[in-house]
Amino acid sequence: MSEPVEFIRTAPFGTRMTVRTRIDGGFTDAVGYLRECDNDECVIETRRGLVTIAFDRVHLAKAVPPPPQRRAPRP
Repeated sequence: MSEPVEFIRTAPFGTRMTVRTRIDGGFTDAVGYLRECDNDECVIETRRGLVTIAFDRVHLAKAVPPPPQRRAPRP
């Protein structure tokens, strides 16, 4: 088992992480909160919605800090 997959499997639900996966022609990243995990895949809640990621496509994964606070609009 790869280190990135082991990290995802052992992370508590709600952990904010980035997961890099292989796609045709390169890689893509999902940044969000771990919501579900089983033996074959995980679900990350991103700003655009839920993303299901198969573990056999995972290249890298790591915890990331919370997003920065939004700035108040200028008057």
